Amino acid sequence: MFAAAMAGVLVTMLLALIAAVRGPTVYDRILAVNMFGTKTVLLIAVSGFLAGRPEFLDLALVYALVNFIGTVAVLKFARFGNLGSDARRSSR
Repeated sequence: MFAAAMAGVLVTMLLALIAAVRGPTVYDRILAVNMFGTKTVLLIAVSGFLAGRPEFLDLALVYALVNFIGTVAVLKFARFGNLGSDARRSSR
């Protein structure tokens, strides 16, 4: 049953990569890469369950946090062109 779940996650990861390449805007591509990262978290969790290694869930949680922070940083860079500026200073 979990092997089928792993296969399903791999298929959706492939679809996310296709969406990342074909996305019409940069925001669509960033969203697709974020979805790929989320599916990677699921893949790590399912493979940890299949291998009987519960510590893989800790790795999945760390990867989820890195994925979230990375996505926010890339979106801010795409919006402002600089990670150090904030919205108040750049709107003047």
